[in-house]
Amino acid sequence: MTKRLRSKHLLGLEDLTPAEIELVLDTARPFRDLFTRSVRKVPTLRGRSVVLLFYENSTRTRTSFDLAAKRLSADTVNIAVATSSVQKGESLLDTAFTMEAMKADFIVIRHAHSGAPHLLARSVNASIINAGDGFHEHPTQGLLDLYTIRERKGDLKNLKVVIVGDILHSRVARSNLWGLTKLGASVILCGPPTLIPTDIASICPRRIDVVHNLDEAIRNADVVNILRVQFERQLEHLFPSIREYSLLYGMNRERLARAKDDVLILHPGPMNRGIEITSDVADSVNSVINEQVTNGIAVRMAVLYLLSLNQDPVPAEET
Repeated sequence: MTKRLRSKHLLGLEDLTPAEIELVLDTARPFRDLFTRSVRKVPTLRGRSVVLLFYENSTRTRTSFDLAAKRLSADTVNIAVATSSVQKGESLLDTAFTMEAMKADFIVIRHAHSGAPHLLARSVNASIINAGDGFHEHPTQGLLDLYTIRERKGDLKNLKVVIVGDILHSRVARSNLWGLTKLGASVILCGPPTLIPTDIASICPRRIDVVHNLDEAIRNADVVNILRVQFERQLEHLFPSIREYSLLYGMNRERLARAKDDVLILHPGPMNRGIEITSDVADSVNSVINEQVTNGIAVRMAVLYLLSLNQDPVPAEET
């Protein structure tokens, strides 16, 4: 019997069991192997359509989903929200209902408001994939981070993973917290006190350590996941200056030299080079940042495929 996810939606890693997370990662591996072939396309989702509905700017995630769908032979539609009926006052639900009337099988949504994908999942028949909602989650980024770490380290159990930076505004951090702790990793959050949620247990009830000194945090770390300082999300100045932030929390060559020789450096992108990470670290042999981008396509292919197993089958004449 084919292993399946319990739902036809992917709204967050909080909702997935450890076995379901492992299933996605295992499924991504053969799709990743596909990239080495001369023909990088399979007919798995022929006859299905994927709508990319992004209410916030995106380059990596939108393009990654677009490529993932096309490599599965699905049709893709990109909705340019800035020039769509949204600008005429159309609601999120009405936009989704319109896409459903056009027989969309998947709606991949990024929205500034937490919970927007959950609203759609309750309201339409299409599979909803959360591509980032407010300060809540970014599940496929979390999954591709887990996949990248597992491919390099073999297993996540008992790994020491440091997530450094703007935790307060980061949906990537929240998905990573759920995924890492469910797969047995030890997680340390590091950043200025103003960028660490005061009640971390409200985000993820599993045991998470908080350290405000980066040099202490990265000691014996197996992985350092560096988050972008999200200037566009900060409603007030939460640290004195960019220079001070970079001095105290930027990952530079000197800090990398004091870390373990085989420490992995991750970053979800886009990078603020010279602020949270220097170029010599971003481009070092320890960096797997470009691998994350490539792995993201395979992981999103796996997500689309697994969710499709819980959808109604496409009529034979349409395949």
